[in-house]
Amino acid sequence: MGLVRKVVCAMSGGVDSSVAALLLKRRGYSVIGVFMKNWDSLDENGVCSTEKDCEDAYRVCQTLDIPFHHVSYVKEYWNDVFCNLLNEYEKGRTPNPDILCNKYIKFNLFHKYAINTLGCDAMATGHYARTSLEDEEVFRQRRAAPPVTLFRDRFEIRKPVRLFQGADLAKDQTFFLSQVSQDALRQTLFPLAGLTKEFVRKMAAEAGFHHVLKKKESMGICFIGERNFENFILEYLEAKPGNLFGARIGGQKDAWFVVDKDVLTGDVFVAPTTNHPALFRDTIRTERFHWMAVDPPPELARTQMLECHFRFIHQMPLIPCTVTLNMDGSLWISLSQTVRALTPGQFAVLYKSGECLGSGKIIQLGPTEHTLQQGRQRLQQSEPEAPG
Repeated sequence: MGLVRKVVCAMSGGVDSSVAALLLKRRGYSVIGVFMKNWDSLDENGVCSTEKDCEDAYRVCQTLDIPFHHVSYVKEYWNDVFCNLLNEYEKGRTPNPDILCNKYIKFNLFHKYAINTLGCDAMATGHYARTSLEDEEVFRQRRAAPPVTLFRDRFEIRKPVRLFQGADLAKDQTFFLSQVSQDALRQTLFPLAGLTKEFVRKMAAEAGFHHVLKKKESMGICFIGERNFENFILEYLEAKPGNLFGARIGGQKDAWFVVDKDVLTGDVFVAPTTNHPALFRDTIRTERFHWMAVDPPPELARTQMLECHFRFIHQMPLIPCTVTLNMDGSLWISLSQTVRALTPGQFAVLYKSGECLGSGKIIQLGPTEHTLQQGRQRLQQSEPEAPG
């Protein structure tokens, strides 16, 4: 009888994590299902969706005949994710709590709980993503942990683990994993890596997980749900009065869209129509960039430039870009085309040949297309006429 590998599967009460646990059991692993509670309140209808999700996860574990555990990170989520969200909104930025939830909670605290507290060989999630490691390589990581030293050893023998897009590009979730650490990635299995969402739903139906198949797919903020966001956020932030300043083009009656905000005065700068040039830019700067594998990539370290692809919203089309490395580890990203509504606080996520390279928070925007157009017009007007 060979060694039976112990794997903790993060159970959300949804289809993806349920099928992930099913696949792990079919591979012959000893699987433990664990539900994480990260938020503690009722929705606008007085319903605690967390309790329902926990119950659904428990029912799946009963069907699979695997142990079920429940762990709470309500306090940690509040401190590390939600307070960050509030601070970012107060600064006029638009944060991405799902990326931070994976960074600080699931692939940090939960990862340590799975490996250290439950003594498992690996953790697994229902994300549509893939790493460069096969299962057995993941299991070997626990026994091959490097000695703890003050400085990271650049000549460490272990090859870095790389994160790749899953087979179902329409469902690929590497965007949300782009801040995860090497340590966590090394010990994580993604059973859905090679599957499509359609096939996963088919497997769930065949396994009798009908109670999770009936649920609407969650599209709300991580662990907060699909409540009215404006009402929700105003429970925690004070509304600030301010003025509206617009770049109106004669007689427009269309909807107005936010171009910029001044958090000190409360002033909001808006433009009419969804495709006004004031909404488009092609240059951004990030804070210090988190590289998934090698920091920085050899090509970037050698030439200070890297050609790759960019997105700042999950599932938006990838856009070719050129990346320039700054001395402090931050990046300038120059896009091959202007992009609408680039937003400080969101994460710039980079890809190359199907690999997710990492991400960095957007902290500065380049000039808008509207500003550049005005500059070109002024330049043309100031040029002396050629002699006849």
